[in-house]
Amino acid sequence: MERTAELIRRSQDGDKEARDTLIQENMGLVHHVVRRFLGRGAEAEDLTQIGAIGLMKAIERFDLSYEVRFSTYAVPMIAGEIRRFLRDDSMLKVSRSLKELAVKAAKLREKLFMEQGEEPGIPELARQLGVEPEELVLACDSCSEVESLHKIIYQGDGEGVSLMERVEEKRDEQEALLTGMLVRELLDTLEPKERRLILLRFFYDKTQAQVAGELGMTQVQVSRLEKKILLTLKKRVG
Repeated sequence: MERTAELIRRSQDGDKEARDTLIQENMGLVHHVVRRFLGRGAEAEDLTQIGAIGLMKAIERFDLSYEVRFSTYAVPMIAGEIRRFLRDDSMLKVSRSLKELAVKAAKLREKLFMEQGEEPGIPELARQLGVEPEELVLACDSCSEVESLHKIIYQGDGEGVSLMERVEEKRDEQEALLTGMLVRELLDTLEPKERRLILLRFFYDKTQAQVAGELGMTQVQVSRLEKKILLTLKKRVG
């Protein structure tokens, strides 16, 4: 662990050779995670490349003050990167014909509503478009899912935030937690102040200085208490 920690420290300081060594020595983690995602429509080689990106992010973000092995931290980061790839890739595969059909259906629905004064049903839309109702439902559902995920749900600092981006942020926060340590059951065993510290640090990505300000503590006190809590949780996990 000491050698790994030293390599991580050097890598985070910009040592490319140290980073390459870490990647090479931990590719076994990537291959192990990739096996869990085989058979989902993506080639193993592609998943391995994406997993390697997750490994590099883990190297960049790993906090050496964590009382946990690097591999424990890296595995959920690798898996998260692969999950994002599979999800985004599946959305890109919505066929052009389905998209075009969904657009035609939307225009026809609006036209018929204006003419008849009521919302037309799927059977009528399908009949006029010359397609099977099942195909029309698939087109509308597929495209509405993509649209809703990209819909702006928050506007701030001049930039919109989509639902997909918000979900992504939440997932990243969760994946950054120490695997098996900060599950809800364990958090409930902590004292209120301890629980607040862990939530701020790992769920809301606050720095130790920010947490110190919110809890009325010094940064040194926060650092010591954080290490104590993580050690306690690790022992409880066994």
